[in-house]
Amino acid sequence: MLQFILRRSVGAVVTLFLIGAATFFLFVAAPSDYASLACGKDCSPARLEDIRHALGLDQPLAAQFWEFMTGIVAGRDFPQGECPAPCLGRSFFYNDNVTSIIMDRFPLTLSLTVGALVVFLVIGIGAGMVAAYRRGSMIDKAATGASMVLSSFQIYFLGPIVLLIFVYNTGWVEFPKYVPFTEDPFGWLAGLWIPMAVMATIFTGQYTRMARSSMIEQLQEEHVRTARAKGMGKKYVFFRYAWRGSLIPIVTILGIDLSALLGGGVVTELTFSLQGIGRLAVDGAVTKDLPLTMGVMLVGAFFILLLNILVDIAYAWIDPRVRLS
Repeated sequence: MLQFILRRSVGAVVTLFLIGAATFFLFVAAPSDYASLACGKDCSPARLEDIRHALGLDQPLAAQFWEFMTGIVAGRDFPQGECPAPCLGRSFFYNDNVTSIIMDRFPLTLSLTVGALVVFLVIGIGAGMVAAYRRGSMIDKAATGASMVLSSFQIYFLGPIVLLIFVYNTGWVEFPKYVPFTEDPFGWLAGLWIPMAVMATIFTGQYTRMARSSMIEQLQEEHVRTARAKGMGKKYVFFRYAWRGSLIPIVTILGIDLSALLGGGVVTELTFSLQGIGRLAVDGAVTKDLPLTMGVMLVGAFFILLLNILVDIAYAWIDPRVRLS
C-alpha cells in the first residue's frame, strides 16, 4: 500500500508542476500587460518601468519562470514586503499576497465542499442501497423517481427558490453566512446548511441510481449467489459480500466528479453571495487580477489532485487488485 501511495504522490507532484508551468505560460501569453494593470489608469512611463522591474517582467522568460516556480517552494521578495512560501504572487487589486487572500477564503469553500460531499454520499448511497435491498417495492420506486427529479435541478435554479421559501417568505432561517467552525459549530451549520443541501442535491440523485444499479449487479455475482445457496441470511450477504464490491464504481465516478464538485462550489458561492475561493476566482477574472487568477487555478488543481489521491487510496482499499497494477 505504501508503494502505491508513493507512486500516486509522485505522479501528483509531476502533474502539479506541469499545471504550474502551463499556468505561467498562459499568464505570459495573456494579451493584457500585467504591469499596466498593476499600475492603473493614470500611470506614467517611469512608474510603469518601476513596476515592471519590481515584478521581474524585464527579465528573460526563463528567469521569470524560475522565479515563479521557486517562489512556490522558497518564497519571494516584493517591494511591498516578503511573500513566504508557498508564494503564488501578489495581487495588485487587493494589494496583498495571493496565498494569504486564498487562505482567508479557503475555510468557507472547504466547508461547502466537504459538507455537500458528506450529504450526497450518505443520502445518495444510503437511498440507493435501500432501494436495491427492497427492489421492486414502493420504496425502490420512490427512491428511483426522486433521484430522477433531483438530477434535473441546477444550483442557479434551485438556490433562489430555496431562498425565496425559507428566507424571504417564511423567515424560518437567516440568509446564509459563514461562521468559523472553531468559534461556533452550531452557527457554522446553521449558516451553511442551505448552500450545502442545494449543492448536494444535484449529485444525490446520480449517486442514488449508481448505488442501486451497482448493488443489484453485485447481488447477481457468483460468490453472492453461492453464499445465499449455503444458507446465509439476506442481510448478512448484503452487507458482508455485496456492499463492498458495489462501492468500486461509486468511488470511480467520485474521482471524476471532484472537479465538478469544485465547479458547483463556484456557482453556489455566487448564488448565496458567499465570499469563498469561487467568488475570488470570479473577482480575479473581472478585475483582470492575473496573479490572483493564477493562484486560484493552482490551489484548485492541488486540491483536486489531493482528493484524487485519497480516492485512489480508497479504491485500493476496496479492491486490493488495484495495488498490483
